[in-house]
Amino acid sequence: MTAKIETVGARAAAASEYYRWVVLLIAWLSFLFSFIDRLTWANVAVSAGQSLGLSVAQLGVFVTAFYIGYVVCNAVGGVMSDVVGGRTTLTISMLSLGVATFLFGFTSSLTMGIALQAMMGLAAGADYASCIKLIVNWFDRGSRGRAMGLLLVASSLGVTATNAIVPTLAAWLGWRGVYQALGVATVLIGVIAYALLRDRPSDQPAVAAKTPPIGPLLRDRNVLLLTFSGFGAFWGTWGFAFWANALMIRGHGLTAVEAGLIMSLSGIAAMIGKPLIGLLADWLGGKEKWLAIGTLALFAMMLLVFGTLHDRLAFQIAAPLLGFGAFVYSPLLAVMVADVAGTALAGSATGLTASVWQLGSAIVPVVVGVIFQATGWFMAAFATLAVGPALAILCLLFLKLRKQTGDA
Repeated sequence: MTAKIETVGARAAAASEYYRWVVLLIAWLSFLFSFIDRLTWANVAVSAGQSLGLSVAQLGVFVTAFYIGYVVCNAVGGVMSDVVGGRTTLTISMLSLGVATFLFGFTSSLTMGIALQAMMGLAAGADYASCIKLIVNWFDRGSRGRAMGLLLVASSLGVTATNAIVPTLAAWLGWRGVYQALGVATVLIGVIAYALLRDRPSDQPAVAAKTPPIGPLLRDRNVLLLTFSGFGAFWGTWGFAFWANALMIRGHGLTAVEAGLIMSLSGIAAMIGKPLIGLLADWLGGKEKWLAIGTLALFAMMLLVFGTLHDRLAFQIAAPLLGFGAFVYSPLLAVMVADVAGTALAGSATGLTASVWQLGSAIVPVVVGVIFQATGWFMAAFATLAVGPALAILCLLFLKLRKQTGDA
């Protein structure tokens, strides 16, 4: 009898070991399509702006509208993932994002576009926290770094895929057709998430609380430092992601295809770097803080270097280094947030910190657009972006993680 029970237990453990990679794949697909939906505007903004009669400054308003909605729903989605589970939260997020993205393809005015982008942001706002909650439930601390790295490859692939595919797709379908096709694909991902996901292994007890104690999280020194660090990092990353194409086109006369190729190179470097940095963090046993400081220092330096460049070849050489610094810190921050919050509050902490992180994404497109329009100076725009990772480094220097996270 004992042997039979042990055999059943071994089979259940093996099934969970296999299934956690299915969970990671579905979370990855959801995150990928969420990023493609939001980054498409960076590639179609010029042509769509011309058809809608928008100025350069107004192009950034759509991005800000998305991130206002995204910021509002980040915290709500995080709490939801702790209360009702990652599966339900992620399903609702993807289905509603697909519908809003499809409808954006019918935009006919600035007001309508702003409203639909805000709806897209609200819908997408729960994706990150729900994915992190699923990873925390299915992967232990010893394998969480690589899981986070693989999950967050989706954001970098989103940059690469969007820049490589959307310009050509827009030439075939028009910018409206691109959004309509993406909307349908996103809804399909939501259906898959509902059908296949489970919140946790069958032998893991539920740890969700009806009312997660948010107050202690808001007063936790480490949570606050990680919050402001992520704000600065995201300021640089998404300001670069949303404006680099237009700045290279308008500031140095590159074509849309040439600028897209350069941004694709940065995304490829990030795709390779994220799982590697996750593996390295697992191997070193909790040195996420110092790894993050190193990558953010590279990011700030390369933003300043990028601002001094003028020709296509130089941009192509610099782009991979900039892409590595701009994205690989994200799995490290995700692991640290989950560590300081614990499993039960991982979703809430992720949502609360990410809501502030995304403020950087919401503010920076308008700030950079105004600065570049006022000065016409490429370097001024990239120096503005470099302020973000510098702030992130300063915050991380004061971070004191618990001993079990391996921080020295």
